[in-house]
Amino acid sequence: MSIDLKDRIALVTGASRGIGYFTALELAKAGAHVIACARTVGGLEELDDAIKAVGGSATLVPFDLADMAAIDKLGGSIFERWGKLDILVANAGVLGTISPIGHVEAKVFEKVMTINVTATWRLIRSVEPLLTRSDAGRAVILSSSAAHKCKPFWGPYSASKAAVEALARTWASETQHTALRITSFDPGATRTAMRAQAIPGEDPSTVQHPSEVAKAILPLVSRDYAETGKLYDMRQGRLLDYRLPE
Repeated sequence: MSIDLKDRIALVTGASRGIGYFTALELAKAGAHVIACARTVGGLEELDDAIKAVGGSATLVPFDLADMAAIDKLGGSIFERWGKLDILVANAGVLGTISPIGHVEAKVFEKVMTINVTATWRLIRSVEPLLTRSDAGRAVILSSSAAHKCKPFWGPYSASKAAVEALARTWASETQHTALRITSFDPGATRTAMRAQAIPGEDPSTVQHPSEVAKAILPLVSRDYAETGKLYDMRQGRLLDYRLPE
């Protein structure tokens, strides 16, 4: 069943490549106007061309998520132009390094936390008033199985994604009596630059393409989507409830 996002305003971070790129494209195909954010201007321009080719529209916002003042200004700019935000896909993130915790450089750890956690919180703070002005605000926060598996040498990334899920769950609890619905999303193994950095010897053709992930995100931002505070597991193709440790 096709999803109609006509007249919806959608914000996607990390939109210049990978999951963010294809999610922005799918949103535009469904009729949403996409506010595409990323550091790479060239990637955003390629996305804009692809969106125009399918009859969609986009606004490009090139900036670094480490720029907290820019995140704050983004919410104000969206309000001035559109007065609301219907969809947030918080996709941008960095891996850091794969190494023992005690060997991680302080600057690497701090960057992972800044981009993956602090910027996500700052983004939530900036756009929550806009999402609550929508008749059906929807937010998808990209996570990872690393948040739960906590494999050796993945400490900073695992910790950051666990923190991001905690933010999303708390936010969902705080807004459960509003029209805003919030979902954490674990895409599983996906053919992205981050995956190649983490597992350089892997044949990329053996894992799913980011366009498949984008198609799975789309139903979670539709007006009809009613769940909140859950985790969508791409591998299982279903929503999961959170539980206390056993």
